[in-house]
Amino acid sequence: MNTSPKILRVAVNVPLAREFDYRPPPGPLPAPGSRVRVPFGRRTETGIVLGYADSSEFSGRGLKQAAAALDEGPLLSAEDLALIRFTSDYYHHPIGEVAASALPAALRQGKALEAKSERVVLLRPPADPDTLEKRAPRQAELLGLLADTGTAGVDVDRIAAVMPTWRRVAAALVDRGVLRIETGAASDVCDSPRVGPGPQLNSDQERAVASIAATDGFGAFVLDGVTGSGKTEVYLRLIDRTLAAGRQVLVLVPEIGLTPQLVRRFEKRLGFRPAAMHSSLTDSERLVAWRRAQSGAARLLVGTRSAVFTPMPDLGLVIVDEEHDHSFKQQEGLRYSARDLAVVRAKRRSIPVILGSATPTLEVLKHCADGSYTHLTLPERAGGAEPPVLRLVDLNRQPPEEGLSEPLLAAIDRHLGDGGQALLFLNRRGFAPTLICSNCAHIAECRRCDSRMTVHAGRNELCCHHCGSVRPIDTTCPECTGNMRPLGEGTERLEQRLAARFPGRRVVRIDSDSMQKKGAIDTALEMATSGEADILVGTQMLSKGHHFPKLTLVGIVNADQGLFGSDFRSDERLAQSIVQVAGRAGREAERGTVLIQTAFPEHRFWERLLSAGYAGVAADALAERQRSGWPPFSHVALLRASAHQRGDALRCLEVARAAATALGFEALRVLGPVDAPLARKAGRYRVQLLLESTERGTLHAALAHLRPLLEDDKSARRARWSIDVDPVQLF
Repeated sequence: MNTSPKILRVAVNVPLAREFDYRPPPGPLPAPGSRVRVPFGRRTETGIVLGYADSSEFSGRGLKQAAAALDEGPLLSAEDLALIRFTSDYYHHPIGEVAASALPAALRQGKALEAKSERVVLLRPPADPDTLEKRAPRQAELLGLLADTGTAGVDVDRIAAVMPTWRRVAAALVDRGVLRIETGAASDVCDSPRVGPGPQLNSDQERAVASIAATDGFGAFVLDGVTGSGKTEVYLRLIDRTLAAGRQVLVLVPEIGLTPQLVRRFEKRLGFRPAAMHSSLTDSERLVAWRRAQSGAARLLVGTRSAVFTPMPDLGLVIVDEEHDHSFKQQEGLRYSARDLAVVRAKRRSIPVILGSATPTLEVLKHCADGSYTHLTLPERAGGAEPPVLRLVDLNRQPPEEGLSEPLLAAIDRHLGDGGQALLFLNRRGFAPTLICSNCAHIAECRRCDSRMTVHAGRNELCCHHCGSVRPIDTTCPECTGNMRPLGEGTERLEQRLAARFPGRRVVRIDSDSMQKKGAIDTALEMATSGEADILVGTQMLSKGHHFPKLTLVGIVNADQGLFGSDFRSDERLAQSIVQVAGRAGREAERGTVLIQTAFPEHRFWERLLSAGYAGVAADALAERQRSGWPPFSHVALLRASAHQRGDALRCLEVARAAATALGFEALRVLGPVDAPLARKAGRYRVQLLLESTERGTLHAALAHLRPLLEDDKSARRARWSIDVDPVQLF
């Protein structure tokens, strides 16, 4: 009888599509799903045990021994490991990197599961702040970070992000009894008084709740509700039922900015604070939330994309809010769709999953048409509020000045005069997208990308929104010494124009530039919700899930941006964007108005959107996709390669093209390789190759052949390459 110890199959966080074999460490055999410290080359890595083997192809060459087991029991269950394997197989991505995505950073680094937190607490304010500011400005800065935090203090990770040398600064303040550094087990438990059961459901909401609640086992439900129809109330009723049955609930949201708002609403209704998982948390805060979900202590977890991997042993319901949002698809590294994995996870768990949106994706609508998903509609706004009225502003007849037409400006004036609030939507941040010479038409371009520099007047900078390069604004043309002037509009320019046109009115800009400071988004949204802000100017950040009671007017400044896009999803995305931002208007007693500025008012898209809404545009787009054979009527994968020399990137994908063609699959189309639309980014040349098939199995068979080939090919090693299955952006 063979009594030799088993061999560990370990996932190591490296970009190689394989598992690694190790002899077990001294002591008890580590369980699958637990972490081990292993030698890897000249360094030591933290790996996850995936299983055991009786033999290894490397045994005869001196199989290395794992150095130590880091956990007494498994962190990941067999179900969690199965999801990791599925993700690795479906997206053709190294399993070690997928496994690492399922763990918070602290656990990936080999730290203990029991999180210890350090917080800095302000015991008393300085006696003379002005003197301290002059004599010890760094100490004054630190005390400013702690102001108004009370006995809760501030997590040291948050302080370190702003002031890396804070400990040296804090030492004297601790000695004087001004500060105290507290250490203890981190916790985020906060019980709150529970409020009532919520508003009375209308008949459509009741049918949706009853249909989902009656499900025994897996069911995918598309909650297709117009903006303001009360989808969140349906979520709350089903969450309450699931929690009452002793099960856990996972809620996925697309943006960090939506997470605190939703968490507060859930806390108020349910009487406890849900655990939250998103990238703005510190490592220790993420570890606390992960541990509580993994142990079952956290009954409700609200998180962004990566939360889909969080272990939850008693999971009974999964909700994906705003399922149409492209933020659910990771665009770098492991290119997974959290929405699609949420469906996979629910199916494997035999529980319901809800996909909520006012503008469902065509992929989801096709699943509904095929009968694999249940389509539930909420066609009316909750509380009797009427849908907004959409109107076009013909820019050919009413030329805009700095992006704003006179009809739109007059409407803003009228709505503000009636006590309402206005929102101006432009999905383009900065002051202007172009800096051009008024003499020779020279355009300021990025020196590292094939793109124009964006003018940021407030910072007096030119910035590339692709690679992040920054340089001072050119005052004179480098070609002819003529005057350089900004051309086009961004949110910063609109803010400036509106402040000048409406003096005395509070204009608040909400985009990724203006919301960089901690707490800025919460402050801005509170001003918008309370009505303190008269005019809101912003990008997509303003279109997602927010409820502004006083908002009665929405102006869409540059609606034609997506009207002639090169991507086959252009119509779908434009309709989603417009319907979502339009849905912020008139959610209370006053009916909302939406003015859409366009230079192409006769375009069929506008006729269809205004007459039949998003459903009409989606029906047209689905029919067009079926005729052309694009997703969701086919399956695609995009191979990308980049290198400092274009030839290196091209040769990498030529290898892939030749290998894919040689497979001889009749159902496989190989398109390219060709230059990416943005052919040079951050100093690297980019090339792409598209694989398309009406048969999902054929596509994956081809990818399974190509990945190991590219890993071993010498020419492919001269480029960075990636595989993107079900890409949401082709161009």
